[in-house]
Amino acid sequence: MDKLGDCVIPAAVVMIVLFGLFRGVPLFDAFVAGAKEGFRSSVEILPTLVGLIMAVTMLGASGALDMLASFLAPAAHLLGLPPQVTPLLLIKPISGSGATAILMQIFQSNGADSYVGRVASVMSGSTETTFYAIAVYYGAVGVKKTRHTIPAALTADLTACVVAALTVRIFFN
Repeated sequence: MDKLGDCVIPAAVVMIVLFGLFRGVPLFDAFVAGAKEGFRSSVEILPTLVGLIMAVTMLGASGALDMLASFLAPAAHLLGLPPQVTPLLLIKPISGSGATAILMQIFQSNGADSYVGRVASVMSGSTETTFYAIAVYYGAVGVKKTRHTIPAALTADLTACVVAALTVRIFFN
């Protein structure tokens, strides 16, 4: 092993096992109980995740995402965002993998080192998959009403997008 990172995970596992043995914890029983709880959580959030995946697929396949992006392009321009990143702005709160696919399309059509590519990169790194995160975390603990979470999270995502364009303009122009 020539890298410290190769040792960290095995060392952490050994330390956890030794600590459990030292404390007298029935390790296998604790592991099985944790695995059951993890599986139960996965089953509980599965319908929400399937719904999100279906919605993202339908948006892309129907052309609705492109239509909505072209409709919002003037507003994006007013906010200082290049119109080419509008599809990324729309899909990132819903799907990380969908956002990555759009990011790759932006790179292919505009170049990764272009202004548009840099803005898209910073946007992608500074925003969250809001609806996915809410579905997973709130679903895992059984929260039904999100109250102010979604508006606050989407406002933070929009702010991150605008600041991404401003930051790229400041540092690369």
